[in-house]
Amino acid sequence: MLLSRLARVSREVSATSARSKKIALLGELFRAAEADDVPVVIPYLAGRLPQGRLGIGWKLLGRRVPPAEEPTLTVRDVDARLTRIGAVTGPGSQAERGRLVGALMAAATEDEQRFLTGLLTGEVRQGALDALASEGLAEATGADPAHVRRAVMLAGSLQTVARALLADGPAALGEFRLTVGRPVQPMLAQTASSVPEAVGRLGACAVEEKLDGIRVQVHRDDEGVHVHTRTLDDITDRLPEVAVAALALPGERFILDGEVIALDERGRPRSFQETAGRVGSRLDVTTAAAAVPVSPVFFDVLSVDGRDLLDLPFTDRHAELARLVPEPMRVRRVVVEGPQQVAEAEEFLAGTLERGHEGVVVKALDAPYSAGRRGAAWLKVKPVHTLDLVVLAAEWGHGRRTGKLSNLHLGARNPDGSFAMLGKTFKGMTDAMLTWGTGRLGQLAVDDDGRVVTVRPELVVEIAYDGLQRSTRYPAGVTLRFARVVRFREDKGPEEADSVSTLLAAHPEVAP
Repeated sequence: MLLSRLARVSREVSATSARSKKIALLGELFRAAEADDVPVVIPYLAGRLPQGRLGIGWKLLGRRVPPAEEPTLTVRDVDARLTRIGAVTGPGSQAERGRLVGALMAAATEDEQRFLTGLLTGEVRQGALDALASEGLAEATGADPAHVRRAVMLAGSLQTVARALLADGPAALGEFRLTVGRPVQPMLAQTASSVPEAVGRLGACAVEEKLDGIRVQVHRDDEGVHVHTRTLDDITDRLPEVAVAALALPGERFILDGEVIALDERGRPRSFQETAGRVGSRLDVTTAAAAVPVSPVFFDVLSVDGRDLLDLPFTDRHAELARLVPEPMRVRRVVVEGPQQVAEAEEFLAGTLERGHEGVVVKALDAPYSAGRRGAAWLKVKPVHTLDLVVLAAEWGHGRRTGKLSNLHLGARNPDGSFAMLGKTFKGMTDAMLTWGTGRLGQLAVDDDGRVVTVRPELVVEIAYDGLQRSTRYPAGVTLRFARVVRFREDKGPEEADSVSTLLAAHPEVAP
């Protein structure tokens, strides 16, 4: 498949808000794709590189290269070229990487250059594209969409299912079954603004602690244990204490869903960064485990003794969980029958926050396990923090943000009146906000290097965020987690922006 076709469809999918149109565009694309194109086409559509981060930044991409007049690049050719670029190391590697990037861009048309630049800089992002791609695959192959979604869930990989579908047709979907040892995509939660809203939407439900840990899926087959992340990476070797805990349980074959979390000596959660750092540690695991031990906490079970439990209601699955896993290793919960018990649910949330956790997940008691989907049967509720920060700079966007200033650089006040950068975000910005912000920031611009526009620190923006984490990249030693734009605050001056000291006081657990 030519890259030009993929770039065009990516642009068209981004430009339309109609779900049916997006699915039709993807279906047309998949009908034109070969099975061997799939491992590249699907991640590219979602803005991901199969190779992971390649370290190709604006220093290399900022060099203007005349585009090709006619499209000749195929998606597999581009993938091979990027693999070669990622393999370049050692003396002279920067020059060689620059040469290879230049050659790739010279072989690309102007439209392809824009797509590649956005892909390599992380600006190609398509909301909920994996779910839409499943629908597009169904349309392209004549398969039942529900069967495609389930196969993706059980395979843990959209690419694997797509390749089988395009090669062998709908009959290939029968090959995908729940198997101990093969991770499945986890069930995800939508967001509710409050406990009363969540309980009102679900009726009879369980209200469970939302831990600020790392999602894990634990598979045991007799004496063999495998631990996987929510992205299905195998991290068994990094978490020996989780394997020990799984082997101590009475069952011999099961799949458990839960989290691992690092607790302090009082049993309160340590910072998310400490948990994430421990889970990410690959070297000297013994020392890391002694310094930051993690505890597994489970909230669901998908399979027990060869029985597939996915289609059972949550009430039945939790009964199996309680039979298998002792209470100290299960997430705290309270069951409410409906809105008449909302006060009890709110009291549980207050207690959860007091214990240092980030909120609750409200789960319908009659819901099956819809793996891989952000369904309406699980609703997360957690306090949202907001800050008034000053825009220090903004980056020129790509894709639907081409020609617009997005990715705002955010700063909080220092005691001396200067501003300390806390991070960047373009999330939450509507087209109207992008248009208005581009005009206003253009009036405040003091420098434009073609990628980043530095501005006078005068425009205040309200930012919602989930928390802080330590970071050596930023002068205050911290950065915002999951920051998104709420609105521009023309009614406030920069002197009214929140200060670094106020922010750190609100999050003492991560203060440097």
